[in-house]
Amino acid sequence: MKSLVDHLSQYAAYHRDPRNIASHFIGIPLIVVAVAVLLSRPEWPLAGFWLSPAVLVALLAAWFYLRLELALGVLMTVLMGLSVWAGHELAAHSTQVWLGSGIGMFVVGWVIQFVGHYYEGKKPAFVDDVSGLIVGPLFVVAELAFLLGLRHDLKADIEQRSGPVARRDLKPREI
Repeated sequence: MKSLVDHLSQYAAYHRDPRNIASHFIGIPLIVVAVAVLLSRPEWPLAGFWLSPAVLVALLAAWFYLRLELALGVLMTVLMGLSVWAGHELAAHSTQVWLGSGIGMFVVGWVIQFVGHYYEGKKPAFVDDVSGLIVGPLFVVAELAFLLGLRHDLKADIEQRSGPVARRDLKPREI
């Protein structure tokens, strides 16, 4: 089984441009919530809770993340739970609201992703390895940790394999 560093390094190799990474901070959460919305119907009551395809997918994703690392796995499980909760709330509305919000977020999220990959000049990671679809949300959380000055060890391991994030010269244009 691949390790946390294996998965994140493979994914990071497709994401070294800061504009692409920034696009993922918007696009991936939109896609994750959209999938939770769209999979929140049908729902079945079960012991005072509700069970839906979204819950089942979130449980499988949580299992994947927890197997990679406990700390990030717990955080990802909480985030997946919040996504399923949001999906459940939107699915409780009319079919028009449910489908409109789910499909709308899904399309907008992917458009943002592809704009980021335009800047990167590389195809999305999932094109070569479908596991990129589940690693993407974890990548966003790891990148957020790096921005907050956390997980220096993990960042160093990833950059050793995939290289550093490209730095852009942000000097103002001369007129």
